[in-house]
Amino acid sequence: MPAITVENPLALPRVPAPGEGTRPRPVLAVTTAPSGFEGEGFPVRRAFAGIDYRHLDPFIMMDQMGEVEYEAGEPKGTPWHPHRGFETVTYLIDGSFVHRDSAGGGGVINDGDTQWMTAGSGLLHIETPPEELVVSGGLFHGVQLWVNLPAKHKMTSPRYQDIGGGRVRLLSSADGGALLRLIAGDLAGHSGPGVTHTPITMIHATVGPGAEVTLPWREDFNGLAYVLAGRGTAGAERRPIELGQAVVFGAGGSVTLGADRSQDSHTPRLEVILLGGRPIREPMAHYGPFVMNSHAELVQAFEDFKAGRLGRVPAGHL
Repeated sequence: MPAITVENPLALPRVPAPGEGTRPRPVLAVTTAPSGFEGEGFPVRRAFAGIDYRHLDPFIMMDQMGEVEYEAGEPKGTPWHPHRGFETVTYLIDGSFVHRDSAGGGGVINDGDTQWMTAGSGLLHIETPPEELVVSGGLFHGVQLWVNLPAKHKMTSPRYQDIGGGRVRLLSSADGGALLRLIAGDLAGHSGPGVTHTPITMIHATVGPGAEVTLPWREDFNGLAYVLAGRGTAGAERRPIELGQAVVFGAGGSVTLGADRSQDSHTPRLEVILLGGRPIREPMAHYGPFVMNSHAELVQAFEDFKAGRLGRVPAGHL
């Protein structure tokens, strides 16, 4: 881990440290993700379990999938299932996954790739490991993030974005101690390739042992971090964090992360997903694969699904 990296971060554009007088965001909470299983049985950590939605908005949930080394025949995926009212973002750090949906979107994502699926008015989709991974086994690790859509976009037409790892904007912290992969949104004048209905920023940061990075952060966004691997600290107060823990930041204009000098040999650096988004601040009704604004809209989504109005499985893909 991870697939997309560079030998010399100092050769990349650097994100300057926030100016003097910028208010650092305090750490409001650190939570530990419970483990479980998703789909046909792949292991996940529920990254945001237990965090009040007012701190998450516009994000709904995020799963860390793996990190797991599959034996031959073990890789698993999900069956065909519906979605309506939000977007799914699948960022694959290691391994390979195949996506298909009833709106015609889909493809194979590999190490460092991202697929961005806007379910909008509704569709069916499936995520499975490719046949060669099932036969051989291998490493699998990634995250899936759910991003809410505001009421005015709930019924937008479905859209699929295939964001290859080579398109991710690579940046460095001011001193070169951290490599930043900007997947979506803006950071210090740089833009990531992901096109979003809801304004957000999504970054995969790798912080070297003993390094600390402070990034400017939009004050109208919330601030969240999730530790994929390693140990370190969050906030100017240096709150300890480790694998499987999420950080909720308070208000302010910058976020700070630091990596412990001593790390495990398997994960020699601190690996963190950083998220920020403009809160939608609308009522949310969420049940299973549907995220709407009211119970009546949830009932309609289930009725539309049962009636086949969310799409049909393409021929040959049952």
